[in-house]
Amino acid sequence: VAKPRDPLKGTIADQPDFDAGSDAEALYNAMKGFGSDKEAILELITSRSNAQRQEIRAAYKSQYGKDLIDDLKYELTGKFERLIVGLMRPPAYHDAKEIKDAIKGAGTDEKCLIEILTSRTNEQIHNLVAAYKDAYGRDLEEDVIGDTSGHFKKMLIVLLQGTREEDDVVSEDLVEQDAQDLYDAGEAQWGTDEAKFIMLLGNRSVTHLQLVFDEYQKIAENSIEDSIKSELSGDFERLMLAVVQCIRSKPMYFAKRLYKSMKGLGTADNTLIRIMVSRSEIDMLDIRECFRLRYEKSLYNMIQDDTSGEYKRTLLNLCGGDDDIAGEFFPEAAQIAYKMWEISAMTKVQLRGTVRPYQNFDPASDAQALRKAMKGFGTDEDTIIDIVTHRSNAQRQEIRQTFKSLLGRELMADLKSELSKNLERLILGLMMTPAEFDAKMMKKAMEGAGTDEHSLIEILVTRSNQEIQEMCSAYQNAYKKSLEDAIVSDTSGQFKRILISLAQGAREEGPVDMARALEDAQVSVLADACNADSGDMEDKFMSILCTRSFPHLRRVFQEFVRCSNKDFEQIIKKEMSGDFKNAMFAIVRSVKNQPSYFADRLYKAMKGLGTDDRALIRIMVSRSEIDLFNIRKEFKETHDATLHEFIQGDTSGDYRKTLLIICGGED
Repeated sequence: VAKPRDPLKGTIADQPDFDAGSDAEALYNAMKGFGSDKEAILELITSRSNAQRQEIRAAYKSQYGKDLIDDLKYELTGKFERLIVGLMRPPAYHDAKEIKDAIKGAGTDEKCLIEILTSRTNEQIHNLVAAYKDAYGRDLEEDVIGDTSGHFKKMLIVLLQGTREEDDVVSEDLVEQDAQDLYDAGEAQWGTDEAKFIMLLGNRSVTHLQLVFDEYQKIAENSIEDSIKSELSGDFERLMLAVVQCIRSKPMYFAKRLYKSMKGLGTADNTLIRIMVSRSEIDMLDIRECFRLRYEKSLYNMIQDDTSGEYKRTLLNLCGGDDDIAGEFFPEAAQIAYKMWEISAMTKVQLRGTVRPYQNFDPASDAQALRKAMKGFGTDEDTIIDIVTHRSNAQRQEIRQTFKSLLGRELMADLKSELSKNLERLILGLMMTPAEFDAKMMKKAMEGAGTDEHSLIEILVTRSNQEIQEMCSAYQNAYKKSLEDAIVSDTSGQFKRILISLAQGAREEGPVDMARALEDAQVSVLADACNADSGDMEDKFMSILCTRSFPHLRRVFQEFVRCSNKDFEQIIKKEMSGDFKNAMFAIVRSVKNQPSYFADRLYKAMKGLGTDDRALIRIMVSRSEIDLFNIRKEFKETHDATLHEFIQGDTSGDYRKTLLIICGGED
């Protein structure tokens, strides 16, 4: 008995000893400096599966604060660029891009639309529609409707629904009926009933239609293909033929498309690239078989004769011909497995805030009291301060909602018009959600002439992954621009890359992996000892400091001392400069003792001439429910004065009063 063929006959599969981080580094190094190592790039990318390439892309952004696809586009050109970038995109996004290209501009590339929409499974169609929406913010169906017409358009819309019956659905009694209906709709009458073709060919399962086509042949005494050719015309004919061919055999359909893309004058490279990319993990081996069977020449040889350079090398790797070529450039180094660990406590320290939920909380009476405090002449600041500082943030959100429900007014807007200056900033800061507040602080730090680099560093270094991700969506919501774009337009160089890396909110979480901590420590010692060009050293430090978990880094710094008899902070002070130094320093300080880092920032905000009120408000508001109590203790220990005393001496009026309530004690 012939055993069933494995349906997945791709030439590209998962790389067994895969390590996204080291692959990202290899690609980064291949593009560094003058010119790029295209050979290394193509060998690496064609020996990883698409899922692995997505991990590499994420690791690359995390380690270098840059988008791998953007870098590849910058470094590569022409067909080779298109091919490599195509391989880097998730399949659905690659399809979406192809379709976008096919319908933008003057003419429409109908063949591309036909190829993609006829050959994808329901799931692939659904993913494509979602990816298109995500990538271009547009509805694929609307775009197709806007760009096509007639029966051709109708059939594309049917295919776009991704509702073809699954393969095991065969209705025996319907097979003859459907075949007869198709015959009646075409051959048997003057004028064709296209709607019938569309309905049947667009919705019945593949297995069912294969039987229908056999039955059709009996009734009509010629193939369904011949009927379509004689009955239909133009793009609609081409589309219906493709549907039929894909139902008969997808690999054969692609073999024909590939042959056509290379034979004759010139090569239809976009088609060649699209098929080699999209089928490499699905059925490339079957396509090769069909190709040989039909054209008495191997696909490998045809590519060999028809293309050149790195472009050819990449295509041949995807074709999977001479399989022994791969593997020379990346010896399987024993990489330490990259794992996401269980979340571990940052330290043994019990973190405590100074603001707690109010016990007898009643949002309705709070809302009424606040309204009363702001009505008529003058403002009753005491009531406002008392309510806002003695409620938790979650409770304040309930008050905001209740205020709107009961009074039909925006509490934030009312507070804004009643309060002013620092008191207004402080109260509004307390009333926002932490994510809204962080987003606002990031915006303020980048507004106007100068950039407040210290604020950017402080926020991005000290927030958890979840806090960063929530801040990013709050930023997008409030300012209709991504935080990452704002950072890109407002900062530059290595510093920009650190911020982008941190803004991913992708720092590892979990316990220490001793072996890896040792390795990181040794890498750092080496980077320091070799006095490698500073750019190289900065890359090494950045990729470790921006991506590893805090407990892990604590171990790394400890081991670093053992290996080098130096303190990590000294290295940073000595070897680095500017904003890059400040960012690295902030990470090391936070890892050592985060409350102490904040205490230091508060001290700097108030000592000397003038007060940095923005920093003061930012820290008091954002830490009040997390670790402000610990910060106070650290402040006293380090500065021989209490936070309370500093605030008392440095601020005044209702602003001071509010800060002191949040501070929560004199120590």
